[in-house]
Amino acid sequence: MIEVRQARYFIAVAEELHFGRAARRLRMSQPPLSQAIKLLERQLGCELLHRTQRSVALSPAGGVFLDQCRALVRQAEAAASATRQAATGRGGRLSIGAVTSAFAWPLPVVIERFHADRPDIDIRAQEIDSHEAAAGLLDRSLDLAVVRQTAPAPGTTATTLLTDRFVAALPAHHPAAGPAGPMDLATLAGDTWIWLHRQISPDYHDAMATLCRAAGFSPIPAHWARSVTSQIAMVECGLGVTIVPSTAAAQHHAVRFRPLRDDSATIGLTIMTRGGPGEAVRHFTALTTAVAARR
Repeated sequence: MIEVRQARYFIAVAEELHFGRAARRLRMSQPPLSQAIKLLERQLGCELLHRTQRSVALSPAGGVFLDQCRALVRQAEAAASATRQAATGRGGRLSIGAVTSAFAWPLPVVIERFHADRPDIDIRAQEIDSHEAAAGLLDRSLDLAVVRQTAPAPGTTATTLLTDRFVAALPAHHPAAGPAGPMDLATLAGDTWIWLHRQISPDYHDAMATLCRAAGFSPIPAHWARSVTSQIAMVECGLGVTIVPSTAAAQHHAVRFRPLRDDSATIGLTIMTRGGPGEAVRHFTALTTAVAARR
């Protein structure tokens, strides 16, 4: 494999067509440079330069190799530049994973502000389940994740953005949808329930189950969702009732959200990163934390 250092040596000789001038340009002595070019020719198995006592000229293979060396050096310089920019939060790409509801809030506000501050950083986003965050961060397919409460894995950090209370989500025609004010969750014990698979978000699932057990019942789910947004959409279809975080309780024509008297069960919204994040990740995290603090 050709090294960038070797490419720089050959470019100097090929452009100067004189080993002495090339050595001075490279700020090195001539004998090591001559040896480096001979080593290159042995490595490639062909003559790159025609040498006489009076002149040096490129061989046909040397002309092709010169173009490739220039491309290699340009790529190396571009890689170094991109790395330095990324280290200072300028340029590069930021890969974000988030649960569905985070794309309704807080990400619209945060991404808009981040784009204003760092317009040269390309944001790539993907919807994930909470349990996928740690693996995505550790294999570097994600730079940060906004998920429901989860314990940080080794090598990651988790910062709670807010602690959210659950609210009941009811079809508009449900008998309990009419009254205003807090309601007892036990009122819904005999209803048809919409639930979330535990593997999607273990902490979220367990918080739902804890709240129902505290109310004296364990619901038997009839319908299964893969996100909070899907839970609410199923309620809007009139399929049943559920509980969701209050921050997900946006305006829906056919859904009524009611607070619960027992607000002891909560679920956190968390931002997760790898340990020692870069400047861009730190800035995005700070923006997200600030937006959440004003909620």
